[in-house]
Amino acid sequence: GLLGGAIALFVALPGLAHQVEIDRAVGGTLHVEPNDTPRAGETTTAWFALVKKGGEPIPLSACDCRLAIYALPRAAEAEPMATPELQPIDVGRDRGIPSAEVTFPAIGLYELAIEGTPKDKSSFEPFALRFEIAVAAGD
Repeated sequence: GLLGGAIALFVALPGLAHQVEIDRAVGGTLHVEPNDTPRAGETTTAWFALVKKGGEPIPLSACDCRLAIYALPRAAEAEPMATPELQPIDVGRDRGIPSAEVTFPAIGLYELAIEGTPKDKSSFEPFALRFEIAVAAGD
C-alpha cells in the first residue's frame, strides 16, 4: 500500500522522527536536518520523501512541485513567509528527492506546504501536503 514506501524510508533511515501526510494517492514524509530539529536563524535542509500509491518514489524531475513556508498560526489568506526553490538531492537509494534550503527566522511553529502536479499529467494525482515543524533556539 501507500505506506509501504514510507515505512521503507523509515527502515532505511533509523533514528529519525517523521510525520507522514497523505493526500489522494500521494504520501509524503518531511525530513529536516539535523535530526528534524531546525534552529532559528540557521540554514537547514528540508527534504520531502514523496511516494505514489504502491510505494514508488516521486523524484523532483517528475513533479512540478512548489514549496511555501508559513509561520503558525496563520490566517487562511496569509502570504507565505518564504517560497524556496526546490532542488533535487540524493538520499540513500533514492535519487532526486525534492529539497530546499530553509532559514527559519525565529523560534516557534511553522508549516511547510508542498504542492505538486505530475509533469507527464498521468503518473500521480495532484497533491498538497502540509507539515508542521517546531523550530528551536539557535546558538
